[in-house]
Amino acid sequence: MKSYTLDEVQDTLIGKKGTPDRDIFEYELQMDLIGKAIKQTRKERNLTQEELGKLIGVQKAQISRLESNASNVTMDTLLRVFTALKAKVKFQVELPNLNLNIEQ
Repeated sequence: MKSYTLDEVQDTLIGKKGTPDRDIFEYELQMDLIGKAIKQTRKERNLTQEELGKLIGVQKAQISRLESNASNVTMDTLLRVFTALKAKVKFQVELPNLNLNIEQ
């Protein structure tokens, strides 16, 4: 029986790194993890979705959607959520001729 590495399985099922399908998969995975992290941190801070929403000026339903999948949210909303949760935010962008780091 042949064994396969995780990378080989991902390359076969999702696509090789750098391909559009793989990029979409990895983006959606990251957004899902961000949503789960927000939910976990909110609960650790003993906040309801409604209370967090009030802190940042949005409805409970938007917090619920954000926790389920953070892919359809503005950076402004994400930063307000992280600020309300007292999270340290580091944002890094790497482009061919630019390296930008922002901390909040």
